[in-house]
Amino acid sequence: MRFQPRIALVILNWNGLKDTLACLESTKKIDYPNVETIIVDNGSTDGSCALIQERFPTATLIQNTANLGFAEGNNIGIRYALKNDASYIFLLNNDTVVDPQILNAFLKTFKEHPEAGILGAKIYLFDQKDTLDHLGGMWNPKSARFDLIGNRKLDTLNAFQSPQEIDYVCGAGLIAHRTVWETVGLLEAKFFLIWEESDFCFRARRAGFKTLTCPQAKIWHKVSASFVGKPHSTYFWWRNRLFWIERNCTLKEKIKIWTLQLIPDILHMIKISILKSLQLQFYYKFRPEENCTEREQKLKKTKAALHGVKDYLLRKFGPGPAWLFQPPR
Repeated sequence: MRFQPRIALVILNWNGLKDTLACLESTKKIDYPNVETIIVDNGSTDGSCALIQERFPTATLIQNTANLGFAEGNNIGIRYALKNDASYIFLLNNDTVVDPQILNAFLKTFKEHPEAGILGAKIYLFDQKDTLDHLGGMWNPKSARFDLIGNRKLDTLNAFQSPQEIDYVCGAGLIAHRTVWETVGLLEAKFFLIWEESDFCFRARRAGFKTLTCPQAKIWHKVSASFVGKPHSTYFWWRNRLFWIERNCTLKEKIKIWTLQLIPDILHMIKISILKSLQLQFYYKFRPEENCTEREQKLKKTKAALHGVKDYLLRKFGPGPAWLFQPPR
């Protein structure tokens, strides 16, 4: 019988019972014999663990006592997988569903591209089955951010059909050979949330591993409306962007990025924050009947970005300040 490498499938759950159950139902249909499903629960309070154990008794469930974030939560599962002889470790977001052939597609691409240490799935939007979320990104030093490949593009038969080397693939569907984890280490826990997978891919590249897309490995992603565009996403994006630049850019690149991009942007945000605060005080005093919710949210996002910058400079990492997660008044 042909040898089938052991693949560990790591799914992180945090109060996402409905999505996690749907994800696990889809993984049950994966057409591959040697796979272990590892669910890491990040201190959920919605009864997730009991129902996951009941519905999926053959899966491994690891229960954390607190929300450790995306990075360290996944690290818990990765460590378990490495100790249990996994050849490959596949990180999968709980708000996704997968194609049954996904693992066979990954292994075929690894075989055809032995230089690759990391592969990324082809990620579609859950509600628009033929529209891409994105395939990962390429670092753009001029804007000091990543340009996303295939972002929100309609998938056609002629586009994105072959593996391509890119700077990073999305952590919603990322698989890496165990030698990559053993060589470069796990996800950097200080990121807590976002930018950690791009940091991992860059560390892998410096160690000689390539990162490729795997277009035949398909997942459908419920892009989180509770995260995208909200103050806490702005906070993590700014804080972790600065941390990423610190870890992955040369001194020359850092000087150029800070001088031409970051300092002007931060000064502009400070100005906007002052002006919007004064504007709101005017409305509160002279037009109290006015609905200021939208203005308050815009100001909160700007303050969240500045708080992210401040926390980076003060070396404060982790889950971020509690006020970011409070709903509008």
